[in-house]
Amino acid sequence: MSEVIAQDKVVAINYSVKTGEGQLLDESKEGAPLSFIFGRGMLIPGLEKALEGKTVGDKFSAEIASQDAYGERHDGLIQTVPRQMFGDNEVAPGMQFRASTDQGEQSVVIVDVSDEEVTVDGNHPLAGVDLAFDVEVVEVREASASELDHGHVHGPDGEHHDH
Repeated sequence: MSEVIAQDKVVAINYSVKTGEGQLLDESKEGAPLSFIFGRGMLIPGLEKALEGKTVGDKFSAEIASQDAYGERHDGLIQTVPRQMFGDNEVAPGMQFRASTDQGEQSVVIVDVSDEEVTVDGNHPLAGVDLAFDVEVVEVREASASELDHGHVHGPDGEHHDH
């Protein structure tokens, strides 16, 4: 009887993810599946929901609507700020910065630059985008006590990092 994907299980998947229009965004590399502790918010909500109850060897496709992926786009997260806020830093559309906001640190992408102003977008780059996943479950197991304590999967020889 193989393990079923459920809260706090270690899960490893091979996957590819595309936009609704079919543009490949990301995929696991050959022999290097994505490993995570299930139910800890490591994945977008729609993919977690699609994985729940699956077992090793299951292969499936999942269409994830934007609200269950990286959320909808919010115009309120786009704002124009004075150019001098960036000091002497070079700024150009497409560049990403970490910005301090009332909600804490967040990533912003520069969308427009003029002599006086810079327009930044705090939406996740995939906000408002429907996603299509192809997934193969390659491992489901109990998490060790230290993995649960640390909140992430350890390699086959234990941890490989400093806390």
